[in-house]
Amino acid sequence: MTKIKADPDGPEAQAQAEACLGERTYHELLVNLNPIAQPLASRRLTRKLYKCIKKAVKQKQIRRGVKEVQKFINKGEKGIMVLAGDTLPIEVYCHLPVMCEDRNLPYVYIPSKTDLGAAAGSKRPTCVIMVKPHEEYQEAYDECLEEVQALPPPI
Repeated sequence: MTKIKADPDGPEAQAQAEACLGERTYHELLVNLNPIAQPLASRRLTRKLYKCIKKAVKQKQIRRGVKEVQKFINKGEKGIMVLAGDTLPIEVYCHLPVMCEDRNLPYVYIPSKTDLGAAAGSKRPTCVIMVKPHEEYQEAYDECLEEVQALPPPI
């Protein structure tokens, strides 16, 4: 008895691959949000932040991960803090918004940690990234900073 292998390039295999790799919409991602994910970036601002992160990665101007970001906040580094709203457990990073508010740093939540990691050029999901200002992408950074500061503060 042998197993009959399915054609790897068949229409069923392609449909499955597209379903797995297909990007989820912004509204589908909102289902998995944490209750503390405020202020939440709009779809448009989320895209702008991803573009700004991609530009910052090329210039090596990002801090990625809770430990690294926390260390550089304590050292007094400035930048936009981008947090993933679907990180569980919340206790992993719930202290970071308080640190940002104490130091007057802008922060914003986006719906997906996998998309945040992908924007940073990583295959792994990332729950927090700090984007530092740089002259190469200053215009995009300033635009994101302005919109993040315009968001209503959390209650």
